[in-house]
Amino acid sequence: MTEQDSTSVWDAISTRRSIRSFGDRPVEDEKLTKCLEAARMAPSWANKQCWHFIVVKGKEAVDETGLVPVHIKNAPVLIVACADPAKSGNWNGQPYYMVDIAIALEHIVLQAWEQGLGTVWVGAFKEDKVKKAFGIPDDIKVVALLPMGYPADKTSIRDRIARKFIGSDSRKTLKEIVHWNKW
Repeated sequence: MTEQDSTSVWDAISTRRSIRSFGDRPVEDEKLTKCLEAARMAPSWANKQCWHFIVVKGKEAVDETGLVPVHIKNAPVLIVACADPAKSGNWNGQPYYMVDIAIALEHIVLQAWEQGLGTVWVGAFKEDKVKKAFGIPDDIKVVALLPMGYPADKTSIRDRIARKFIGSDSRKTLKEIVHWNKW
């Protein structure tokens, strides 16, 4: 790995933000494929790779699903992130398929951002509705929805209010989150 590579990763990590309003430009297949390849390369429990991704392309197709919350506008791509719990592990009562999918989705999110694409992790959905819409088998879990596209040129008033209200632009300091040797 070169210094340039690590800078690129750091830039994506430090500048990435959730995008809730997308422009009209469609996502190129090459960029989408690179994001999906990034997910494929993610580590997982015993390398079982429990993930499955349903990719919905085109604003009309995404809108027709009725799954993207109304405050997220014009996503030209929707990724439905699913997991097969039987292909992941369990430790101390913790199902690791959630961790597996979280790592894979974060790979997608960072790769998307590096390519000029925005995403937002959506966890507020009705799993039964998503399963029905896409014919997802009963034994598969829907973990997240990930709208993706080029960010709109301007941050919407709703986004600015949400950021101010929620305080999503502020990050805790290392002193607040890191404990050395003990709590």
